[in-house]
Amino acid sequence: MESLFGFEGKHILVLGGGRGMGEATSRLLARLGCAVAIADMSLERAERVSSDIHDSGGKAVSICVDVTDDDDLITAIERADKTLGPLNGMATVIGMAHWAPILESSIGDWDADHRRNLRYFYLAAREVARSLLARKAAGSIVCVASVDGIHSSPNHAAYGAAKAGLINLVKSMAGEWSGRGIRVNCVAPGPIVTPRLPLTDERKERESLALIPMQRRGTVQDIANAVAFFLSDLTPFITGQTLAVDGGYGAAVPLLIRETELRGVQGADLK
Repeated sequence: MESLFGFEGKHILVLGGGRGMGEATSRLLARLGCAVAIADMSLERAERVSSDIHDSGGKAVSICVDVTDDDDLITAIERADKTLGPLNGMATVIGMAHWAPILESSIGDWDADHRRNLRYFYLAAREVARSLLARKAAGSIVCVASVDGIHSSPNHAAYGAAKAGLINLVKSMAGEWSGRGIRVNCVAPGPIVTPRLPLTDERKERESLALIPMQRRGTVQDIANAVAFFLSDLTPFITGQTLAVDGGYGAAVPLLIRETELRGVQGADLK
């Protein structure tokens, strides 16, 4: 299986690799034979994952980084490139949403969501691409966006707009770099159980599952699997793409809206 994915001897940076989807990605890449640079805002989290990988016979380094600080982010990428070995790719699994109606949000809220969801990826991907191009090396870059960048995102509009920008930016990067051996793709999670978004009470969970055809929320492993797929040698002719990992949520939403509209018409006819 390791030779199928082609990760042996590869060096991959995982931004946000110390928790949740990023942690699952770091651990999966290590199991597949990849050396991993685990960068996280919490050095303790990064070191815990790195230590576990070492104990399992893998190779990993831990790096503390604040991706909203340009200099810190560039330094972290340079450190990963030197301590782990020349990078062959990167996965970014970082993002956070400010929840409030547009009329109750400030321009500061807008800027914060764009900085921690979109801006940092522009800078990180550019730096990794420069490293690859300087070595005339092929590589793969994968970011984690959200289905909120595909559909609407009421009450967290800045986050949705940033994720939509991320999806578009991936296409632009793919268009500029694919001819030079660098692939750029995007994974868009739907409803996923994470440390920050755990399972809720039973009633709310039933309401959530009604929107998901597969009748479950996704796991962090579901996202890690998709990220590894794009980073692997299984996808040499795929770039500029966004893969929704959502249990069919995106396919069901138009149907649910249509059913609601029909019920509204029927209700009006009965009155």
